[in-house]
Amino acid sequence: MLQRIQTLYLLLSAVATGVLSFLVPLWTISDSSLYAKDENVYLCLFLASALLSIIAVFSFKSRQNQFVFGRLNIILNLILLGLFVYRLLNLPGALENAEKGIGLFLPVISIVLLVLANKAIKKDEALVKSVDRLR
Repeated sequence: MLQRIQTLYLLLSAVATGVLSFLVPLWTISDSSLYAKDENVYLCLFLASALLSIIAVFSFKSRQNQFVFGRLNIILNLILLGLFVYRLLNLPGALENAEKGIGLFLPVISIVLLVLANKAIKKDEALVKSVDRLR
């Protein structure tokens, strides 16, 4: 059902990775900001994460699939976070000149929201199984 709390968490995750990735800079070096739309790899990963969240919202009839989409999305966001760390450690002069933007925390925010959504999905699944036992 679409009125569950996990839907809200999944939609917030989709907004964080889909919309905010275009609006907030990932980092700023020497007065030039880098956005996710400037790098194809980051853009594809952010959009894939948003798409997985939207697919998970509309697969509410199969809670197991919804849970799997959430797990895949968490893994995708961890890969994205790893790429950010790798890029920041390999930028020339990154530690002296780079200002980290709020965009670096978007995968972390998304991971937290996805963990909350998966927790709510598991809770719903346990509730349905307990009701089935009573019949």
